[in-house]
Amino acid sequence: MENTKDLTEHSSRPERKRRDSFGMFDGYDSCSEDTSSSSSSEESEEEVAPLPSNLPIIKNNGQVYTYPDGKSGMATCEMCGMVGVRDAFYSKTKRFCSVSCSRSYSSNSKKASILARLQVTGKPPTKKAKVLQKQPLVAKLAAYAQYQATLQNQAKTKAAAVSMEGFSWGNYINSNSFIAAPVTCFKHAPMGTCWGDISENVRIEVPNTDCSLPTKVFWIAGIVKLAGYNALLRYEGFENDSGLDFWCNICGSDIHPVGWCAASGKPLVPPRTIQHKYTNWKAFLVKRLTGAKTLPPDFSQKVSESMQYPFKTCMRVEVVDKRHLCRTRVAVVESVIGGRLRLVYEESEDRTDDFWCHMHSPLIHHIGWSRSIGHRFKRSDITKKQDGHFDTPPHLFAKVKEVDQSGEWFKEGMKLEAIDPLNLSTICVATIRKVLADGFLMIGIDGSEAADGSDWFCYHATSPSIFPVGFCEINMIELTPPRGYTKLPFKWFDYLRETGSIAAPVKLFNKDVPNHGFRVGMKLEAVDLMEPRLICVATVTRIIHRLLRIHFDGWEEEYDQWVDCESPDLYPVGWCQLTGYQLQPPASQSSRESQSGSSKQKKKAKSQQYKGHKKMTTLQLKEELLDGEDYNFLQGASDQESNGSANFYIKQEP
Repeated sequence: MENTKDLTEHSSRPERKRRDSFGMFDGYDSCSEDTSSSSSSEESEEEVAPLPSNLPIIKNNGQVYTYPDGKSGMATCEMCGMVGVRDAFYSKTKRFCSVSCSRSYSSNSKKASILARLQVTGKPPTKKAKVLQKQPLVAKLAAYAQYQATLQNQAKTKAAAVSMEGFSWGNYINSNSFIAAPVTCFKHAPMGTCWGDISENVRIEVPNTDCSLPTKVFWIAGIVKLAGYNALLRYEGFENDSGLDFWCNICGSDIHPVGWCAASGKPLVPPRTIQHKYTNWKAFLVKRLTGAKTLPPDFSQKVSESMQYPFKTCMRVEVVDKRHLCRTRVAVVESVIGGRLRLVYEESEDRTDDFWCHMHSPLIHHIGWSRSIGHRFKRSDITKKQDGHFDTPPHLFAKVKEVDQSGEWFKEGMKLEAIDPLNLSTICVATIRKVLADGFLMIGIDGSEAADGSDWFCYHATSPSIFPVGFCEINMIELTPPRGYTKLPFKWFDYLRETGSIAAPVKLFNKDVPNHGFRVGMKLEAVDLMEPRLICVATVTRIIHRLLRIHFDGWEEEYDQWVDCESPDLYPVGWCQLTGYQLQPPASQSSRESQSGSSKQKKKAKSQQYKGHKKMTTLQLKEELLDGEDYNFLQGASDQESNGSANFYIKQEP
């Protein structure tokens, strides 16, 4: 970050119209803006001859639409020609589909309106306006039925807390006084390691939207509030007036440090609303900006560099087999979005058998990894690489922490606690089933393992998803006992004695806890690890050392997930907007009921197909088991292999 320059050195003005060091027009008061208001569409509306009062009608563009039951139905926009539900149209007369069309119509002639429609559709507007009139009675009845359904959906939408299409992080945060996790909490995200001291009161140059000049102009704004990548901005000169405050992504292409306009030859023009407040805007800026902070001059370059990803399409990797957790398969990178990979299994002929994960996920490895550590691997039926496909260089994958297995180490049969990858809201009683090379372990959940071990899963010894016996009790987390275990409440001492097993030594677990910066209540964007193509609005609801409890806004707690603080599946607010990924807004009440119902039915079907039984959890019967066709195996662990908790103990009982 750098301070803005003292502006007093730029006081000379040899030419009145020349822009000064801020890029401001010296003779701004001569740059008049058109403030005349055009007549409204209602005032210019032509009167239509009255029709019999007993005949319900819709008047649009000279066309009259009626329905047999006497109820109004559809309307046609006079500006763009769009046909839609009449009640959803703008204004009392329902002549326009939106505010923008109404304003465009009032500021343009009828000829311009017709020309615009011709350019968009390539057809005269009268043809489109007559579409419904030419339809037979059955089609009209169908349209009316759809209209009634639309009204019902609109009623549900109004009752919903947040609209699916209209979600805005800024409005969501402002209306609820939420706090977002800072960008520095996400080391794997763009600018996560070089965010610097960007904070409130930092000044930047942004487009001036309160201006009617024909060219794009800029003005200086200050950061009022930060929420991840998003910033609430206020134009300089508005003081305590928040009337024109607006949210924008600080990493956007139109955001620049103070001084950029002068260097780029772009004009600085004060907003029209406050244009009258000062006669000497240059003196005002000198006073306000002296000693203020702005973005580093290379900020946009750093943003661009941090969004360059080494993984490319057609690269081959080994990834967990979502049909059999205990093995890996070869997959090919189909696309890369913000460091997230869409992997298609190599044997998928129609390229629909895919798997989503981050490039730093612990679930992907270089070709040959499975053989090198003794992990099960499904050989591909494809004996020859497809043209253009090539193996990903090993150095691109996340590195795990080196461990010494020569001394005291994990052994088969040892007990521990682990996040269940099939139900990430629970931590379960687990057993080490196999010790692999390089510190990797195959683990099974007690009481619900398949006879052939096909649901064992691989965690590294330093994984943040495994814990020593007693972790849940010490940290007041409810531990999920083995399925069918009836001696409740569950006690480790009794269970170890009954099973004749021993607990994995506490010292073998990595107990490093980074200063991650997360706080309870912080908002973020998080991958739904049970449906990894989805990134949702989420909240940190609990923090246990480095372990975070992630809640998906609008959904029940049973869908919460335990995730490591350094997981690459967590992102700052605004990440989806920055990378072009689709964000799933908070679920409304109606969508929760419909989606959770279908989700539970699907999960139940998966359970019956794969194992034919359910595993009891503390809140519900666990139904998220394996499906041979479309189950997605995911784990909440981070690829960052510095894990554990600072308080790992077990109570010794006689």
